[in-house]
Amino acid sequence: MMLPRVLLPFRRVAALAAFAAATIGTFAFAQAPEVVADFAAGPGSGRYAFASSTPKALPELFAGTAPKDVNIVGHLFLPPGADKVPAVLLIHGSGGMYSALLDYWPKKFNAAGIAVLAIDMFGPRGVQSTADDQSAVPFTADVADAFAALRLLATHPRIDAKRIAVMGFSRGGAAAWRTGLTRMIASQKLPEGLRFAAHIPVYAGGCTGLLRVVVKPGVFATDPMLFIHGEADDYTPIAPCRAFADEIRRAGTPVEFVAIPGAMHKFDQEDIRRTFVRGAVRSKAECPLEIDIDTLYAYDRSTGQRLQGDAFRDMLKSCGAVGASVEGNHAARDQAADAALSFLAKTFAR
Repeated sequence: MMLPRVLLPFRRVAALAAFAAATIGTFAFAQAPEVVADFAAGPGSGRYAFASSTPKALPELFAGTAPKDVNIVGHLFLPPGADKVPAVLLIHGSGGMYSALLDYWPKKFNAAGIAVLAIDMFGPRGVQSTADDQSAVPFTADVADAFAALRLLATHPRIDAKRIAVMGFSRGGAAAWRTGLTRMIASQKLPEGLRFAAHIPVYAGGCTGLLRVVVKPGVFATDPMLFIHGEADDYTPIAPCRAFADEIRRAGTPVEFVAIPGAMHKFDQEDIRRTFVRGAVRSKAECPLEIDIDTLYAYDRSTGQRLQGDAFRDMLKSCGAVGASVEGNHAARDQAADAALSFLAKTFAR
């Protein structure tokens, strides 16, 4: 239908106003975050940048020799009031930051009186996603960033340093459980016994493939863990994570496992459409590869054979696969949030 000529200028004005508002909002969000050395001044909710490192492999992470040459961006969300509160560190997966980490999860935790720091590990390194190439950011950088964020959160006068949990999603889920390895913790030389009070891997990576570790008594600390996983996940299948969690529990760490029927990978995203990510690199569920965290030797879990040279390279090749699905599921997301909040209520009350 043709608009009356008199209405056309108003349509243009409205469009320009909407564009200006969107541009201003985008510009404000794109402003450089405040760079901080610590949170001792008690800053409020906002975006902050803090120093971290990019160790290329485990020996460099353990040695602590990687320079602190990157400023990771953290989004801090504090609940109302002035009381001292627990906190949760949120770590994204291979796709980088997404809306749930800046909206859904902070709102859920803040409503329960829990502070949140959601960190962007990829953007400051000039990377948008590692789904097609996980080497674009070393996995060890995720762990370095998590511990750098822990140190930062512990300095905030409103945050109880003894009640800081880590919750990671997919690749971030691997970081969530890897920060529970005793050798990882010891290598960080954290002040006054600082450590994560709890670990929540959500549809976690690393339950199969190169990141999986040989589980023995003492490999994991005794801080409690909660695995949350969708039963329909074809990106990080549930069976290896359930088996891995069982091994960790038998070795002496308190572990709970929540399986969500029908939920696929990234069920906490807003978009409820099922999307097949053709280039997504993943490990096959049946991959028997695992690493001894003490010696850094690779083994075939099914035979006990140590893997070196061509045998190791052949194993890596045979374990690799490409392509997986993601799908938001709001009911599953709410179920996961309820499980996480119940778990943290018990953990933080100890």
